[in-house]
Amino acid sequence: MQEHYLQWIPEQTARFIKKYEMFTPNEKILVAVSGGKDSLSLWDILVRLGYQVDGLYLGLGIDGGINYSHESQRLAEKFANENNLKLHVVDIEKEYGHSIPVLSASSHRGHGKPCAVCGLAKRHEMNRIARDLGYDVLATGHNLDDEAAVLFGNTLTWSGDYLLRQGPVLAGAEGLARKVKPLCRFYEREMTAYAIARGIEYIYDECPFADGSQSIFYKESLNLLETARPGAKLIFYLSFLEAKKGGNLFIEKNLGHAHLHPCPRCGQPTSTPDFVRFAE
Repeated sequence: MQEHYLQWIPEQTARFIKKYEMFTPNEKILVAVSGGKDSLSLWDILVRLGYQVDGLYLGLGIDGGINYSHESQRLAEKFANENNLKLHVVDIEKEYGHSIPVLSASSHRGHGKPCAVCGLAKRHEMNRIARDLGYDVLATGHNLDDEAAVLFGNTLTWSGDYLLRQGPVLAGAEGLARKVKPLCRFYEREMTAYAIARGIEYIYDECPFADGSQSIFYKESLNLLETARPGAKLIFYLSFLEAKKGGNLFIEKNLGHAHLHPCPRCGQPTSTPDFVRFAE
């Protein structure tokens, strides 16, 4: 049974990659790894499928009571070393002069809550490394539970622009890497089972700042629905993709896209006015 399961997960991943036209065998792939089960499992799966794939770990300087960032990096490096894989490590504190918690305390973003600054820094660095090192695509380990929770939140607020951009593939643009989510149709429990069956050591703890977050609340709410109606998360997500594909979303199709221009400090595309700084 375990052998068949370990064969089924990569087979299904390959099917999703082909179905959503994520990337080809000739393209260079960069996987964002956090030391968690999903990202390490994704890296493992893509390697098993024969893709050219390296990893990227971002050190965020988040400790809490478990030395979270240190342990996450240790496990990411352990996986890379054991499998003879290349892992790029970026220390946010060295790049920005401060850790994520310190940056968030002094930033106008998120009112001092680290999540907003963390997301901004991670997107910036992932795109920068992918661009500077010549990768064709950036892959993340978002699973079905992650995607359904984001979709639920965006639907509650009818965030049209976010809804239009959500999906297994976010096309690249000038200065922006193509982003893909090969695990978007796997339940979180399925990826947990895969990691355990493959003997992948990963960090079990959530980020210390995740407690009380909206995403956790949305996941818990959807878990209640899933318990009462098994398959509800998958139906919710796939129905959204079909509606989006068929142009049947109840949102404006001609939403204006933000004007992007090169940041005068780092050169990456941004919609932020030149006079607005990352942290004040």
